[in-house]
Amino acid sequence: MPVRVVESKDNARLKELRKALAAARRGALGRVGIEGPHLLEEALRAGLRVTTIFVAQGAERLLDALRVPPETEILRLPAKLLRSALATETPQPIAALIEPPEWTWPHALGQNHKKPLVVVLAGIQDPGNLGTILRSAEAFGATGVVCLPGTVSAWNPKAVRASAGSVFRVPLLAVSERECLEELHEAGVKILASAVHAAQPAELVELAGLVALIIGNEGNGVADALAAKADARITIPCPGPVESLNAAVAASVLLYEAARQRASSVSHPFSAAAGRAEERMGRGGLKRGARR
Repeated sequence: MPVRVVESKDNARLKELRKALAAARRGALGRVGIEGPHLLEEALRAGLRVTTIFVAQGAERLLDALRVPPETEILRLPAKLLRSALATETPQPIAALIEPPEWTWPHALGQNHKKPLVVVLAGIQDPGNLGTILRSAEAFGATGVVCLPGTVSAWNPKAVRASAGSVFRVPLLAVSERECLEELHEAGVKILASAVHAAQPAELVELAGLVALIIGNEGNGVADALAAKADARITIPCPGPVESLNAAVAASVLLYEAARQRASSVSHPFSAAAGRAEERMGRGGLKRGARR
């Protein structure tokens, strides 16, 4: 594979990498910068378009384990120069510019005949939490993750690293609250807001049907105005002296419970209603044009 040598900090591609990493932290999105051999391998495995790879001199061996498409540009540069463009305290010797996947509502709602299990993030501010939620969403079979305004960008470098590659594969949307609620209601999805008080325990709530779980801000939870628009509230009983859980932990526990119920033949009290909603969805909930 041809490799071009770069020696200047003013190289156009290197500037683009710096800009992409900074823009992702602000929430802007174009090409995305990623760092490290693992994430690069995951991006390639997910079939994303990798436009440019940056490799530090002396680390070229990392390319040997990667199936790099012939059209991908490869730049070799001094390690110090590459470190100057990266966001981490201990930068990796390889980085890349990629084009993020384009997801639509049919993807997030499980277009391949899956029952929707959607995670709605309302004001999650810690990128590590967001990345962990994405990883749990993929692990427990969620069909999509929706980020409402006030939620940190899923392409923030810390969120990307915490996701361990799940950000490349889990259908991910960033939309307004109004659009989110309209799309979920139209698809017959039951919306459940996570809460600490005045809520049903997760194991008593029907999660095997068409479900969306709203996970709120780390400090304040789901805002009252948004929770009032949900169909019900759901909680995780904690027998210990801790009143509430970390947002990523809470999302992971609820997703596990949903996966457990979906894998079980146990009948739940709302199964008939879920079946009717599923019928409505099958009659056309995903047939209209997709919107980003």
